[in-house]
Amino acid sequence: MESLYFLVPCALIFIGLAIKVLFWALNNGQYDNLDTEAHRILFDTEKSKKDNSATTTDAAPDDKTPSV
Repeated sequence: MESLYFLVPCALIFIGLAIKVLFWALNNGQYDNLDTEAHRILFDTEKSKKDNSATTTDAAPDDKTPSV
């Protein structure tokens, strides 16, 4: 029972900090544009395609598989 006197205030402080961090992230625009990062991972830009083709010389030119 004595441990609850310590654990309950610690849990309330932790929850308060978590809520404060959540609102900080919302106010600073962390969740404004979620689609751009998802598309950036899936699709290469023209610049990165040129850089990848210049650095890898062992792939065939008509090979459609991306080199990693």
